[in-house]
Amino acid sequence: MQLFYNPKLLETSTQISFDKEESRHIVKVLRKSQGDILYITNGQGWLFTAEIETADQKHCRATITSKTFQDKHNYKLHLAVAPTKMNDRYEWFLEKATEIGIDTITPIICEHSERKVIKTERFEKILQSAIKQSLSCYMPQLQAAIPFKEFIEQEFIGQKFIAHCEELDKKPLKGQLVPKSEITILIGPEGDFSVKEIEMALKNDFIPVTLGNTRLRTETAAIVACHSVAFTNE
Repeated sequence: MQLFYNPKLLETSTQISFDKEESRHIVKVLRKSQGDILYITNGQGWLFTAEIETADQKHCRATITSKTFQDKHNYKLHLAVAPTKMNDRYEWFLEKATEIGIDTITPIICEHSERKVIKTERFEKILQSAIKQSLSCYMPQLQAAIPFKEFIEQEFIGQKFIAHCEELDKKPLKGQLVPKSEITILIGPEGDFSVKEIEMALKNDFIPVTLGNTRLRTETAAIVACHSVAFTNE
């Protein structure tokens, strides 16, 4: 099944018009024609079935013929992950986390962060591509980048964890997770969180955890944390 994404679709929508880029993809690349069926999601749980009315490479239009609502997973996961030095590694994390199941992503700027400028437009495209590839009807929310100090002082509901590499008392994440809960996990940059940042997290009731016996890259640690939460809720 080929899935398209259009955030403007509402439950009450009866028609959909595709932009020039998607119209060309539908008509020229996929070779769809009048009467063919398309599947579209608005990223908010709805899956729409539509029949092509006008198969034009510049302005493809379809009529909504049916819609179904897909239930979301039974937990809420918020990963706050420091940007990686190489941008493609962060994009890999965004793609895989979306496929596995994540609700909110926040890039956090830490003391040891080597990358402090975030191109959210590019990241949004990665998320869109990932939900279409994985046939998910839920678009993760990508928050604006924020300094660690500002992020940590916010109010959070549910479980709160920080994964770091310091030789301090830490518990395995998988043993701390409570199914069907709201979870926030902090993942640091290549140089890890600073001692000051770890202390700030602990003062704000974040539980220090380990993700295994080996030292993981930022993007790998984020994926391990994401999968651990998904696995706990299977």
